[in-house]
Amino acid sequence: KIKKPSQYQETERKKEGFRKMQRLRSLSLIRRSLQRQSHHCYTSSVSAQPHQDTYFHKHHFKEEVLVEGRAYSRAAVLNRPPKLNALTTSMAGRLQRLYESWEDNSQIGFVTMKGSGRAFCSGADMVTIYRLLQEGNDAACKEFFRTLYQFIYLLGEFLALTGERLNGVELVACGLATHFTLNAKLAWIEERLGQLMTDDPSVISESLAQYGDLVYVDKNSVLHKIDRIDKYFCHDTVEEIVEALKAGESHDELCSTALKKLKAASPLSLKITLQSIREGRFQPLDQCLAREYRTSLHCISKQVSGDFCEGIRARLVDKDFAPKWDSPSLEAVTKDMVDFYFAPLPISEAELNLPTALREPFM
Repeated sequence: KIKKPSQYQETERKKEGFRKMQRLRSLSLIRRSLQRQSHHCYTSSVSAQPHQDTYFHKHHFKEEVLVEGRAYSRAAVLNRPPKLNALTTSMAGRLQRLYESWEDNSQIGFVTMKGSGRAFCSGADMVTIYRLLQEGNDAACKEFFRTLYQFIYLLGEFLALTGERLNGVELVACGLATHFTLNAKLAWIEERLGQLMTDDPSVISESLAQYGDLVYVDKNSVLHKIDRIDKYFCHDTVEEIVEALKAGESHDELCSTALKKLKAASPLSLKITLQSIREGRFQPLDQCLAREYRTSLHCISKQVSGDFCEGIRARLVDKDFAPKWDSPSLEAVTKDMVDFYFAPLPISEAELNLPTALREPFM
């Protein structure tokens, strides 16, 4: 075998050491968070009905994102309840324009976002994306992803591979959110914050805490399984992760559940997702979004695989839940296939342009 240069080995050792430090730090933070029982409230992941004084607009795209205003605050209300407030290009663009104008307004102390109906937001409107691709309208799809990622930037391995979700309590416990409250209290919180005449974070946090609820992570929460998750998902490749899960399947229910989800997913998508996560550990937010934008455009190009459209068809359009992946197994997915999705866009295609000079990149 040809030995790798010592400099390369040293770089790889440093990267592996950094990954281990990150995992240990994450485990430590989650353990400490689970031990705390303090008052929290969280407003971003739950929905609330718009107030009666909501400003309605004549244009359809404006009706999909409503605006509520008080003296020192603004609220953006996602208003597509039949579609669970799934985001479209026009909605993402309107949100970006609204947030930019509010950011520049010194009279506005805080901004909230909420959803009409029973959902906050179900994510991107992938059914519309699918139909546009079927019509050959790639340009509209590219515009959607460009607009969406620009707005995400403005706002500032297990979960991605399996599609597992965290609820509001879990978001607080693992440090992704700062407060948690019941949906019924949101109107009180908005009323209280709307009376503030300062954007001092400590004052806002204290006001939020007054309406907070005790955070108790459910005994079946994924956060109580973090040590086992790290054991199975710390490996370098999807194949190694699958083998580790198979080895633990006979005595750990987590393994069988995760394997079922992995087997249902596109093998190519699993490898793309894992590589994207690993690269993102060493990059600031703007670079992560630029990479994901590039990957999204390569997905809709269908140059290597049509799995993106096939997944949407099977789950959201025909709903037969029987996708036929172009690469039926992990072994059929080559490194060159995966690398294509991370390659620079063609010269004719502009990379994602983000206003990084206007704000510090988030690390």
